[in-house]
Amino acid sequence: MSYKITSKCISCKLCISACPMNAIKIIDGQHWIDPNLCTNCVDTAYTVPQCVAGCPTCDGCVKEPLDYWECWFATYNKLLAKLTKKQDYWENWFDYYSQQFSRQLEKNVSC
Repeated sequence: MSYKITSKCISCKLCISACPMNAIKIIDGQHWIDPNLCTNCVDTAYTVPQCVAGCPTCDGCVKEPLDYWECWFATYNKLLAKLTKKQDYWENWFDYYSQQFSRQLEKNVSC
């Protein structure tokens, strides 16, 4: 499975110099990874793909999914993770402020 450059690419060209396989090309002003040359940096001195490691946008270079459903589930899991974190935030917020409100009520009742 090779990698692809997404629309979040800012055309900084860091990935071109980072790629040990010279798989990243610019065609009509768009960055593109040649899947025939991309090896995911396997059998190189690197433990992670260098296009991903060097990308300042974090989502400018991503693993290209094998099929539609793999892509769908990857997107679903990413969105679910974001929603879960937000849910934790609001639950923590509610718990904190409800405790503070309860303390205020106790102070007002005891006065």
